[in-house]
Amino acid sequence: MYDNIRLERSLYNITGKSFTQALTELDPDEGYKGTELGGLDAFERQLKRFGIKVSGADSDMVEKFFVTAQSAVLFPEYVRRMIKKGVDKVSIAESVCGAVSRTDGMDFRGFTITHTGSNPVPQGTALPSTTVVLDSTPSDIKKFARMLKCSYESVRKQRLEAFGIVLRDIGASVGRALNSYICTTLITGVTPSSIEGDEITYEDIAKFWSDMTDHDMDVMVCSPAIMAEILALPEMKFCIGDFMTSGRIKTPYGVTLVKCSQMPANKVLGVDSTAAAELILGSDVTVDSDKLISTQMNEISCSLLAGVTKVCGDAVGVLLTGI
Repeated sequence: MYDNIRLERSLYNITGKSFTQALTELDPDEGYKGTELGGLDAFERQLKRFGIKVSGADSDMVEKFFVTAQSAVLFPEYVRRMIKKGVDKVSIAESVCGAVSRTDGMDFRGFTITHTGSNPVPQGTALPSTTVVLDSTPSDIKKFARMLKCSYESVRKQRLEAFGIVLRDIGASVGRALNSYICTTLITGVTPSSIEGDEITYEDIAKFWSDMTDHDMDVMVCSPAIMAEILALPEMKFCIGDFMTSGRIKTPYGVTLVKCSQMPANKVLGVDSTAAAELILGSDVTVDSDKLISTQMNEISCSLLAGVTKVCGDAVGVLLTGI
């Protein structure tokens, strides 16, 4: 049972496994199906074991993690999860990347897709073909990181609900840096189209959408200024999509508008999110577990290793707005 598991630092150092994966092997989720603990994962069950409440007005203080040596082992995973929530909240990767891969290396190679020939095929002629070739030059996995300088003494009396806001904000900073990299990578090498006049119109974005002929543009990434321009168009008045549940707005033809402050102010990025890009993760969000388990910490550092590559070049479009 979860209350008999011995928690040790070594759970963070098992090659190829996260802390939660290692903990789940010791305390499988299957054993809790149909019980009141069935909705919790192995880490959350340990929080319950030690009575650590991480959210709500009556959440515990940071020092609650350090009541025992075993409960202190949970603190790095709590920090990591809060930071990851911040990354996930702001990241556009899920909106524009059709695939996610993982690598142990520090570089990766994308590939180029070339189509030749057409259908239907007359008898006796060569079949149309699609050629996939690895890029000749590898791309580096990038490191996105942030450090919070603080001592244990300065945060020990902070409520976990409030401390979680700080950690999520750190994660958001990392996520925004990743967004900038994604936008730059996808925009580079794309021949842009332009709006007709000085201000963006509904006809401009409709034409931009329809110009992607071989793929179906389903996401447009815009800077806040351009997003405001588009939402102010009369045709967008009733296009709230599922905004009340997801915060996303769709055009009348089904394209999701994504606000991203890392997009250039004069460009709109349009993609078919199922084919445009691949996200390559060199690591998940990581923190320095050894320092965090000790109450002698002076800083909290986190990092994420990632790369992105275009998969189908014709699934990416760029619109110059002139703003």
